[in-house]
Amino acid sequence: MELASVVTPIFWAGFIAFVLAMLALDLFVLGGKTAHKVSVREALAWTGVWVTLSLSFAALMWWWLDGSAGRAVANAKALEFLTGYLIELSLSVDNIFVFIMIFSFFAVPAEYQRRVLVYGVLGAIVMRAGMILGGAWLVQQFHWVLYLFGAFLVITGFKMLIFAEAESDLARNPILKWLRGHLRISDDYHGERFTVIKDGLRWFTPLFLVLILIETSDVIFAVDSIPAIFAVTTDPFIVFTSNIFAIMGLRSMYFVLHDLNGRFHLLKYGLAMVLVFVGSKMLIVDFYKVPIGLALGIVGLILATSVAASLWATRNDKETS
Repeated sequence: MELASVVTPIFWAGFIAFVLAMLALDLFVLGGKTAHKVSVREALAWTGVWVTLSLSFAALMWWWLDGSAGRAVANAKALEFLTGYLIELSLSVDNIFVFIMIFSFFAVPAEYQRRVLVYGVLGAIVMRAGMILGGAWLVQQFHWVLYLFGAFLVITGFKMLIFAEAESDLARNPILKWLRGHLRISDDYHGERFTVIKDGLRWFTPLFLVLILIETSDVIFAVDSIPAIFAVTTDPFIVFTSNIFAIMGLRSMYFVLHDLNGRFHLLKYGLAMVLVFVGSKMLIVDFYKVPIGLALGIVGLILATSVAASLWATRNDKETS
């Protein structure tokens, strides 16, 4: 039984209203429009809030489905959400590493980074919603698309393993080169503004370039993460909610991991193995369906092992710092 047969439009509307309310709270009440450096304490608090909300949502969905569709459906859908959320959250970490590289390349002051990430989250929500709906339609109409998704994820995972230590050269990024060749770019930052008027002409600030690269990077990572969630479930509601919860917690996770970036250098290998696993899971779906609980355990084990290995490998760095 698919969740789509028991979730009403009111349930969809309620979730969307919740997301909009949380975004408004962040933007207009809790300082989202005020330029300030986000402290690790603030970032940890918000990360805890989003993880708690995600787990609470899973519990609420389980409770509602247990009463309306039965215990078996409730258990299956709750596990699908938790597995999808863990996969999407873990893949978001790789996106965070790219954010760190972009902000460092442009030497963006810490107090201006928050606004860029707020707009980045808004753009990611709109863009991923469209990709999820399109992906769900494709999978529903053409089952063989799952094989394409699976093969793509396996290939991407092995490429990540091979090029995990490769460094990107943003100065040669074609999008950045095109923007600099076609727009008037100011030399300095002007607060949190993306554009300024100078001598009657509109100039774009370096912060605008950062925003474009942030949005572009999310498009690239969505190409990996959206197919990955379809390895867990083809239910549009589970795919959408797990993605959105992961995206909403992305900004606070960035500020938590910013200063710890060097200590998690082996995590990229773990993320690559997650992609290989979920891709393989899709390729064998018609021959053997990996139980959701087992998939959740495997993904969790891969991530925990890579994090533990990273911390162990950099333990001396911590002692000498």
